[in-house]
Amino acid sequence: MGAASSASEQNREENNVWRSLLGSTLVAAGLTLSWSMAWAGQTLDGVRQRGVLACGVNVGVAGFSLPDSQGVWRGMDADLCRAVSAAVLGDPNKVRFIPLTAVQRFIALQSGEIDVLIRQTTLTMVRDTNLGLRMVGVNLYDGHGFMVRRDANVSDIRGMDGMTICMSPGTTNELVTQDAFRAANLRFAPVLQERMQDNAQALQAGRCDAIATDATQLAALRSQFGRPNDYVILEARFSKEPYGPVVRRDDQEWFDVVRWVLNGLIEAEELGVTSTNAEQMRATSSDPAVRRLLGAVPDLGQAIKLQPSWLYDAIRAVGNYGELYDRTIGPNTPIGLPRGANDLWTRGGLMYAWPLR
Repeated sequence: MGAASSASEQNREENNVWRSLLGSTLVAAGLTLSWSMAWAGQTLDGVRQRGVLACGVNVGVAGFSLPDSQGVWRGMDADLCRAVSAAVLGDPNKVRFIPLTAVQRFIALQSGEIDVLIRQTTLTMVRDTNLGLRMVGVNLYDGHGFMVRRDANVSDIRGMDGMTICMSPGTTNELVTQDAFRAANLRFAPVLQERMQDNAQALQAGRCDAIATDATQLAALRSQFGRPNDYVILEARFSKEPYGPVVRRDDQEWFDVVRWVLNGLIEAEELGVTSTNAEQMRATSSDPAVRRLLGAVPDLGQAIKLQPSWLYDAIRAVGNYGELYDRTIGPNTPIGLPRGANDLWTRGGLMYAWPLR
């Protein structure tokens, strides 16, 4: 099958899944599609009035969003929620974390249950244009992969013919797996479970031969295994999976807030501003870019109706992008992911902040 027809089929399948899920949920909730007008321009005011940010996250993936032994949510996605809260409310702890499965996530955002979705969500054209949502920007570059048992002696997809593969429904991974096996003229038996933790347990118990999802999530799942060295993540990547926050399409003001918080964390790393030196640099730096970033010059905050210290507060709370990455999923964590494509553009990566001026 050609690339164009494959992409068209993927788009149709994803559209049909979403329409079915959304339609049943709206009917059950007594809602109509007039929701798109109800939310215009109200999210920022609503968060302020409520005094808390409702942030949709994964139900639990190490390095991204997972409660620790004290019930505190930890990980890259959880800390991005805190960065938005710090920028908007001046306090990174005013976040209500809403754990969501892949099937639940878009409906929760459309219905207003959450203000922003920061949950390992791939930015695609269909999602950006057909769901009434907006993809804000990229906070992580990833790609679809497969994890198998080491003793299966599999090094590439050709050794996976006939395998039973666990994955989550309603994700791009389901479609990418179908396309990859079809293109290689191979067969597989899917096992669909909403929670990736259930898929991980099924692999360890021998109920499936492999897990199909994005490589960072495979590494996160493996880090929680009792015997992680018994499992191998195959080297090949079968898709582009750029992750990013998602907001409702009809609230441009809120879209701007979330987008520029993300860009601000990346710009902070470019400028050498960290959680530990931000206070000193705000007081002493003569660099115009640093002064704008940290609110010594209030223009940027005024532009999106936030206090001058909005990015200063966010950076002090969670660090710049590099600090955030290294602390949650970087080489010195149990997940152990090198920066690679997620390094700054000046070091060969793809992370590049839009100018804050």
